[in-house]
Amino acid sequence: MVDDPVVLNDWHPVARSEDVPEGSLLPVRLLEEELVLWRTGGQVYACQDVCAHRGTRLSCGAVDGATLVCPYHGWKYNSEGQCVHIPAHPEQTIPKRAQVQTYRVEERYNLIWVAIGEPTHDIPPFPEWDDPTYRKLLCGPYGAFELCGLRAIENFLDVAHFPFIHEGILGDAAYPEIEDYGTTIEPDGVLSKGVSVYQPNPYGTGQGGVVAYTYRALRPFTAYLAKESEGTRFSILFCVTPHAALSSTLWMWMALNYDHETPADELIAWQEKILNQDIPIIQAQRPALLPLGGQTDLLLNSDRTLIAYRKWLQEMGLRFGTVSGSRSHQ
Repeated sequence: MVDDPVVLNDWHPVARSEDVPEGSLLPVRLLEEELVLWRTGGQVYACQDVCAHRGTRLSCGAVDGATLVCPYHGWKYNSEGQCVHIPAHPEQTIPKRAQVQTYRVEERYNLIWVAIGEPTHDIPPFPEWDDPTYRKLLCGPYGAFELCGLRAIENFLDVAHFPFIHEGILGDAAYPEIEDYGTTIEPDGVLSKGVSVYQPNPYGTGQGGVVAYTYRALRPFTAYLAKESEGTRFSILFCVTPHAALSSTLWMWMALNYDHETPADELIAWQEKILNQDIPIIQAQRPALLPLGGQTDLLLNSDRTLIAYRKWLQEMGLRFGTVSGSRSHQ
């Protein structure tokens, strides 16, 4: 089991709401824990995916009314993880040990979020979610990829790779310079404003121009960006499900206040093309985990969002998904 309160006491998306319809169940993996999600009475519950009796996966069972039924011997568990019926001994008092670990669950942005421990923060905000002038499109889930989720978030916050990894879409090799911008560590995470770059196709419409980015690292595994130019505005809430330190599923909610006529699948395919350019680069990084407490790479002014992100993670005491470097660069 992961031994890091920072990630244990946080919310992580594990499935789409539609993946767990009424009366169904779904196995998921989060922070090296095997869980099962199940829905009854319109509410989603999460518990450890193992029966207290003989260790069978409860995800192989079924939902019966308000109970989760083990497929092996028919033991029934309620939403609090307590066994309420043992078919082989219907008259026997059920032992107190006949229970399974349960976890906190919330549904937001049409995603199911789970906290293994006691969450110290709310689920990160998505400002455009309740704004009817924005079209919202879910991209993903993508994975599980063999990569560090922190590396994926850091790549999302990195603007300097656009001309090389996303040339012709988000960057142009003829314009690689990154102008200075401001970055601060706020009470709710890292904030970078005024990140200005030229992009050949910034909004998936085929029209190029200079755009201004705002980046936010909201939680270790959740980040947000907004880019705009002349009233056109596009944002992404980017979330990672950390199955393990080097196993991650990626989610992206896009919100756009323009082009409500383009089919959703075309816009999603545009975003997927960008993501598929990123994945092999993230997987090729060494060390595979995120270096904290002594960098193994050389970060410059154009990387100031990444510098602040790493400092913020280090200040909160994050250990999961990180490795201490052997060299330090200023």
